Amino acid sequence: MLRILLVVVLLVSGCGGGAQKFNSVDITGANYARDFALTDHTGARRTLADYRGKVVAVFFGFTQCPDVCPTTLSDLAQVRKRLGSDGERLQVIFITVDPERDSQTILQRYVPSFDPSFVALYGSAEQTAATAKEFKVSIRRSGAGLPPRIRSITRPALTSSTAKAGCACSSGTERASNLSLPI
Repeated sequence: MLRILLVVVLLVSGCGGGAQKFNSVDITGANYARDFALTDHTGARRTLADYRGKVVAVFFGFTQCPDVCPTTLSDLAQVRKRLGSDGERLQVIFITVDPERDSQTILQRYVPSFDPSFVALYGSAEQTAATAKEFKVSIRRSGAGLPPRIRSITRPALTSSTAKAGCACSSGTERASNLSLPI
């Protein structure tokens, strides 16, 4: 069985400043971050099974995030590029936490602009909340009409779509670097 070591620089969501430190947890066999059922930026219904055989980096964010979200997507695009042909085995999935503002049209323009292989997912407010809960992501709005503030991204996941190996990085604005996942 072929094994590779994927080194990924992930900047975990939470549009705001703060101390940078690395936290990770092996989520192999965990009872969370197992699946989602949302619509992609092309209008197709997607689940984690659609990405079977790939390493999937699931990132929660929103298009009006001024710094952390675009920086993370840029970092992931660079990781994919630096992996060369192995980059084709990495699927980045951006799940919006602001479905009221992040329409299919906006997501169609925003997420693939970082890398054409990146997928944006959205759902109703209820579907978004259920997916966030499944991935142990806490989303809080600062106030009515304001964009969400992702206060505690406790488990943005880098996982294989076969759910046999995985790693989660945690906590708001913390940066995860040199994250390794054997496949």
